[in-house]
Parts: sequence; structure tokens; C-alpha cells
Amino acid sequence: VYRLHGRYYEMAPNVVPMDYTKDPDVKLPMQLIINMPELKENPFKERIVSSFSEDGEGSLSFNDFVDMFSVLSEMAPRELKAIYAFKIYDFNTDNFICKADLEQTLNKLTREELTAEEITLVCEKVIEEADMDGDGKLGFADFENMISKAPDFLSTFHIRI
Repeated sequence: VYRLHGRYYEMAPNVVPMDYTKDPDVKLPMQLIINMPELKENPFKERIVSSFSEDGEGSLSFNDFVDMFSVLSEMAPRELKAIYAFKIYDFNTDNFICKADLEQTLNKLTREELTAEEITLVCEKVIEEADMDGDGKLGFADFENMISKAPDFLSTFHIRI
């Protein structure tokens, strides 16, 4: 926690107090956080930060910041990581991962190098493989089942600070 506070403080020493008893509601804007070396190159950096933002705007309090790095640590349980991974990939925040969410995910992952036809094909295949209840979208149970079959999920869904 001390190391995390140091990193939080480094981003805005003129804003972040050393003693939170006087101003416990300090929040850093998303722009500062996504430019941290740990997030800077991540194609999902905005989604990651907004998923942990209590206000939904992307600003993070120190508690939000600690939560983010706790979930993204190597030691966080798979179940907790799954909850936040789902939030990150649910771009339209409807509590499902639909074809449009998958398209955005693929575009971010491939830096828009796939054709529209390739993206459509991959999205349809993912939904076909992972959609257990046949509703054409992935609910959390579908998503959790899918990532349980991905042995590298735990090792890739982390950020070291």
C-alpha cells in the first residue's frame, strides 16, 4: 500500500495529500493514470481505469487505485479477476458481452489490423463457442466458463507495479 501511495502521489504531488484526514476525497483524473508506464501501452487502459472508477467517469480515488492494482496483481483470485475482465470487455455496460463489445475488443487487440469480415467471423465463432444459453451474447456465466478454459488468463490479466 505504501508503494502504491508513492505512485499515486508521484502523479500529482500538488494534489495528493500525505495525510488523507484533511482531504479524503481526492481523485486523480483518468488522463494521469492512463499515462503511467504500467498502463500506457495497454490497449484497454481507459476501460481498465473506468472499470475501477467509483464515479464512472474515470477519476480514481486512492482507494479505487489500490483496488485496481489489487485486482490486477498476480495474487488476486481468478474469480475477482473474471469480474473485472468482464466489466472491461463490456463496452456498452449492459452486463453482457455482445457482438459489438467483441468487435471493439478485437479492434483494440489487433490495432484495427483485421478486416471487417475477419472481425465478424471471429466474433461469431466466439459467441458460438462460448454462449451456453443460446441468447447470442455472453453473460457473466458464459464468460467465466470461457476463461476457465484459458490456462494463461491468470498470468496475462495482471500488471506489476
